[in-house]
Amino acid sequence: MKDIKDIPCLFGSLVFNDSVMQAKLPKETYKALKKTIAQGSHLDADIANVVANAMKEWAVEHGATHFTHWFQPLIGVTAEKHDSFISPVGNGRIIMEFSGKELIKGEPDASSFPSGGLRATFEARGYTAWDPTSYAFIKDGSLCIPTAFCSYGGEALDKKTPLLRSMQAIDAQALRILRLFGKTDVARVITTVGAEQEYFLIDKEVYLKRPDLIYTGRTLFGARPPKGQELEDHYFGAIKPRVSAFMKELDEELWKLGIPVKTKHNETAPAQHELAAIYSTTNIATDHNQLTMEHLKIIANKHKLACLLHEKPFTGVNGSGKHNNWSIATDTGVNLLEPGETPFDNAQFLLFLAAVIKAVDVYQDLLRISVASAGNDRRLGADEAPPAVVSIFLGDELSAILDAIENDMPYEGKEKVQMEIGATVLPHFPKDGTDRNRTSPFAFTGNRFEFRMVGSAFSLADPNTVLNTVIAEILCEFADKLENFADAEDFKRELAKLIKSTIKEHKRIIFNGNNYSDEWTKEAEKRGLLNLKTTIDALPKLMDKKNIELFAKHHVFTETELHSRYEILLENYCKTMRIEALTMVDMVKNSIIPSSISYQNEVAELLRRKTEIMYDWDNSVPNFSTSVEANLLIALTAATVSVYKKTEELENALLKIKSDTDIEGDELTMAKFYRNTVFTIMTELRKPIDELEAVVAKKYWDFPTYAEIIYSVN
Repeated sequence: MKDIKDIPCLFGSLVFNDSVMQAKLPKETYKALKKTIAQGSHLDADIANVVANAMKEWAVEHGATHFTHWFQPLIGVTAEKHDSFISPVGNGRIIMEFSGKELIKGEPDASSFPSGGLRATFEARGYTAWDPTSYAFIKDGSLCIPTAFCSYGGEALDKKTPLLRSMQAIDAQALRILRLFGKTDVARVITTVGAEQEYFLIDKEVYLKRPDLIYTGRTLFGARPPKGQELEDHYFGAIKPRVSAFMKELDEELWKLGIPVKTKHNETAPAQHELAAIYSTTNIATDHNQLTMEHLKIIANKHKLACLLHEKPFTGVNGSGKHNNWSIATDTGVNLLEPGETPFDNAQFLLFLAAVIKAVDVYQDLLRISVASAGNDRRLGADEAPPAVVSIFLGDELSAILDAIENDMPYEGKEKVQMEIGATVLPHFPKDGTDRNRTSPFAFTGNRFEFRMVGSAFSLADPNTVLNTVIAEILCEFADKLENFADAEDFKRELAKLIKSTIKEHKRIIFNGNNYSDEWTKEAEKRGLLNLKTTIDALPKLMDKKNIELFAKHHVFTETELHSRYEILLENYCKTMRIEALTMVDMVKNSIIPSSISYQNEVAELLRRKTEIMYDWDNSVPNFSTSVEANLLIALTAATVSVYKKTEELENALLKIKSDTDIEGDELTMAKFYRNTVFTIMTELRKPIDELEAVVAKKYWDFPTYAEIIYSVN
């Protein structure tokens, strides 16, 4: 970008967005496509052909030679198969061609992606279907068409399809509620998301010297550095030039793709950073975040950096999350979670708020499952992340309003307070009605809820599919009750009763205090809240009858699709743990133990030489049992023996999984074995490895230390 004035032209320049469609499509075609996007209606094949040709012409103008159906299978990243626009016409000549059929449908292999039993190896056919609600874009010389991915039998094999279904569900139920309030002008209700993405940046050369970072995304061992984040000097600190150059290029590339990234800063831990995007509709925000994660890695590599998106790449310093700022709005521009100046009198807002409160309480398990992974297990409950107990923060003002409603008490409201900072030169500004709570898993932040439990490597699709669906269900329950009262006074009375009873029955989920404290864990247990500490505690609840019925009712997942997700999540957990364990064994046997032995040889040789010198000097055998060398040798030997024995124990545990049919034959049993046995041994093995790192001479230790990694970018 040559000039800052170029930004408006740069933004969305590689996107087949509304303005491009208006310019490139015939008026009637444009109207038909807009109707499809707005109302979810099917697109006629003839219209699709016109759109496809315009898309191709625009893409070729921007240097594209290929097209691909860009989709999101159940692997956490996106997938794409590229075909060129060329079509032979004889005489060794070609034309550039792209049809409506190619735009609407693709046929990738469905057996090579996780399906949880929905597809067998010999059943390969699958389909990708164009999602016209998410704009096509150009990436690396290819026209990328956002699509859904399904099996030959029509089952969803991706993350986009259930998300779109959940958006339909909450749209339908929210419209029912709005009609009760006389809002006949609203044609559609959408959910919106703004994502805050945390990540680590380290030097690429350092990264390539750590097999655990390469294979698992996290360090499996590492002694704590002399300085971590104790001084709190990295958070919001001046951005280093090398990182700043990376961020500048990242901004420009994301802006070209129409991704409205706005905020960037240093995060709490050394080498940790964050970017945040302005909210978009949930579907588009999800697509944008997938592109953002991809570009974080691509652009980092160009700057000889490595971007780490693992939730807990380093023990002892903060991990990384992806704060999911969720709200619900109408197509007329009204945020349904906006309290207004007098929230106590805003019955519509209070009803939607009550629906969120009840949904989060009733479906705590699903919210926890939506953020469950082996990686996020390492982060949740640590000092920088919410605990595994789901709760809602509302703040003082809204909590006081709900208390007044529950107890039939008047609420006088609070006057706007001006901030007085103490220096007359500083400006006065109104104080917010409530504080923020960074320890809360699900916090109200003015006109949206911030779901802070989402891990940094997660797709936004999973948590938002759950959020949309559970809130749709409660809105459905509310509508079923309130639609029975046609008389205005009866409706008003029943509405008040419904809000009051919902608050009374589900207020246990509201907690405005310190979620990190042990006292809260005990209090949450008294309240009957779930504490699903690990993925394996949470996942079985996905198949509870109430959850199966919920998703089936709102046509988000069939029971078969839900069971496939359950199997895939268990399988991913087991695979992740196995890769980590095998990586640890490999690093120990091929480097850590040989390094320690080499250093022991040097120390032993030094001790032998000293013994010979002293013996020659006075013809007597000296006692070196308390010497530095002897004590160091003893410590090295003890730690090495411990490492060797624990590594042997870890290998035996991995062999047991393969040989014990009771373990291998059942995914849940296997996952529990990995959590209870394999991970426990790995944790115990890490301790003597870290002890060795602290004493083995640097020239013998093959791997960069924490200090060298997190301070590698200068």
